Amino acid sequence: MSISLESIWYRRHPAGLLLLPLSWLFHALVLLRRLAYQTGMFKQQAVATPVIVVGNITVGGTGKTPLVIWLIELLKKEGYKPGIISRGYGGHARTWPQQVRPDSDPYMVGDEPVLLAQRCDCPIAVGPDRVATARALLDHSPCDILVSDDGLQHYALARDIEIIVIDGIRRFGNNRCLPSGPLREPVKRLNEADFRVVNGLASRGEYAMELNGTRLVNMLDSRMTRELSDWAGQRVHAVAGIGNPQHFFSSLSRAGLDLESHPFPDHHAYQQGDLVFSDDHPVVMTEKDKVKCLRYADSRFWYLPVEARLDERLEPALLRKLDTLDKQR
Repeated sequence: MSISLESIWYRRHPAGLLLLPLSWLFHALVLLRRLAYQTGMFKQQAVATPVIVVGNITVGGTGKTPLVIWLIELLKKEGYKPGIISRGYGGHARTWPQQVRPDSDPYMVGDEPVLLAQRCDCPIAVGPDRVATARALLDHSPCDILVSDDGLQHYALARDIEIIVIDGIRRFGNNRCLPSGPLREPVKRLNEADFRVVNGLASRGEYAMELNGTRLVNMLDSRMTRELSDWAGQRVHAVAGIGNPQHFFSSLSRAGLDLESHPFPDHHAYQQGDLVFSDDHPVVMTEKDKVKCLRYADSRFWYLPVEARLDERLEPALLRKLDTLDKQR
């Protein structure tokens, strides 16, 4: 019987003990690398605008993308001209950085950047070198602040504000670093961040975030929508290729839908065969999956957009931090 990393990380399977020596080595390397940047041995490079990094310390999805969308909307409301930079994970472009637009091919630039381009209406660039990507975006667009989607561990890019997003259900699993646990950095790294946002129930010193999606949108005709509650008792194929598909499946189940679940790896490159089922039940997926599956869709395909609702204390705290930065520049 095969043992999954999920069971080792979040269910404390004893097989994880065999990986502990590798975790100790990974932990040591992470601390040494961080120390090298803190002492100036490795140089951080600043760009011409403030940089807000939205990231996490665990492997897998935590809800960063909806938070980035919320953040961009807030910055616009406050009169900023924001831009977004991202890794473009899963993109196959031959050259980087790449500018991203709503009609960009997710195969070339990644699925999350295309989703952000469709939702945020702001300049976006992607590439593995965050410094080069930020400068390329600023060369092409009159942005006065940048939001880095992920990139917490990309220390070469200097940042002014760090927001760490935490999965409120899985938290940090067994609290071990890779590969015996899900941590990219040790839990004490949280203490260095400016804000900690929890997708779910928050503890002291954290800000709660709730993701809400109540209306399904047809993938062929966005004018056609259905309330999720209208489908209570309806048998559907639920498709999710995100960091934690169970989050999505649980939200559909709570609304009363009768699911046949089809989980895929995060950033899965869908093929038409992945979406061929032996019946005519509706197919429901995340908005992130929608950008990759649109080419295979027919009238049975729907997606569920979500909106982030944040602890009301976060907005004024973040704006005070930004005001301090503006005064220092």
